[in-house]
Amino acid sequence: MPTPDASLSGTFAIGGDMVIHRLGFGAMRVTGQGIWGPPADPEECRRTLRRVPELGIDFIDTAESYGPYISEELIAETLSPYGRVIIATKGGHSRTGPNQWTPIGRPEFLIQGVQMSLRRLKLERLDLWQLHRIDPKVPAAEQFDTIASLLKQGLIRHAGLSEVSVNDIRAAQMHFPVASVQNKYSITDRNSEAVLAYCEANNIAFIPWRPIDGGNTSAGNPAFAAMLQKHGATPGQLALAWLLKRSPVMLPIPGTGKVSHLEENTAAAAIQLSDEDFAALSALR
Repeated sequence: MPTPDASLSGTFAIGGDMVIHRLGFGAMRVTGQGIWGPPADPEECRRTLRRVPELGIDFIDTAESYGPYISEELIAETLSPYGRVIIATKGGHSRTGPNQWTPIGRPEFLIQGVQMSLRRLKLERLDLWQLHRIDPKVPAAEQFDTIASLLKQGLIRHAGLSEVSVNDIRAAQMHFPVASVQNKYSITDRNSEAVLAYCEANNIAFIPWRPIDGGNTSAGNPAFAAMLQKHGATPGQLALAWLLKRSPVMLPIPGTGKVSHLEENTAAAAIQLSDEDFAALSALR
């Protein structure tokens, strides 16, 4: 396996001034089944979180709804004070049970979410806070104005969106600078190509969630299998390497609650795909 070192993934400046290594860590999986309650093996999750900065990862993505609250609490318990590690979190999702997610975009809920995330993460300011979903039951302008006020108050440094269209981003930009976008994207799910192109043109961080999903679904393809052998990689590593090659604004955040899986994912940063390799992988749809 290549050496796990996230610094090999290069850097990106979120919001133009917050420089991080492009390969980060998603902290959704340090929770229970259905992203509900505590994890089955809390100590292994703590070991995983402690290993994150040791591997050069300085960007952790979480959300108040993961657990709910469990992920943020474990991160703070294990890593605070964070040193050079940036903690990004999200608000605007309510939880009513395992695998159940309900958007709530009322201003008072978003404000409460930021205030409580600050307390749980033991921070005075959130470096990146993202609206987990735009609530269709609340005027989008109200949600965006609330985010603008949180920025103005200094409670959050940068703000982003999740699962949005280009038109959504443009509408939000009328109210505040959009620093990041989190949409589902992988080697086999490229429905957000237009959003990625817009992010590239506007220097907005693009954070693909479920980034290694495509590695698993492509593993049986002969061309993919040949590339695995060429690079001595796992399917997930190759899927991550493809994402890192795909765009300079791409910030993959593979998640896990196990140290071995974390190290395997991080080793993807050492894989150097040629233009020919990238084209061959891109042709696999």
